[in-house]
Amino acid sequence: MSDRELLEVAAKAAGYEIDGYSEKYGALVSLVDGVSMWWDPLTNDGEALRLAVKLGIRITNNQSDAWATTPDAIAIEPLTNDPYAATRRAIVRAAAKIGKAN
Repeated sequence: MSDRELLEVAAKAAGYEIDGYSEKYGALVSLVDGVSMWWDPLTNDGEALRLAVKLGIRITNNQSDAWATTPDAIAIEPLTNDPYAATRRAIVRAAAKIGKAN
């Protein structure tokens, strides 16, 4: 699944509506009050953490992998030279699994 597809389905899980997409900025999402903002939990630690909290995603790292789990979804990303990026990607992949199920 491409980064764009991951963001679109993860946004759905979070209750956001996608208004557009940019390779540079991520997804343009509409918030409840009608304001739009760029949203990219694949590159932004804060947005990834808020997504994990909103969806009840549990985050665990060991020496080789980042795990993002819920009772209904699990995503595992290998830790490479950037464990933060691997953890964000695991969170977004778990959110996308939730979004696909809904």
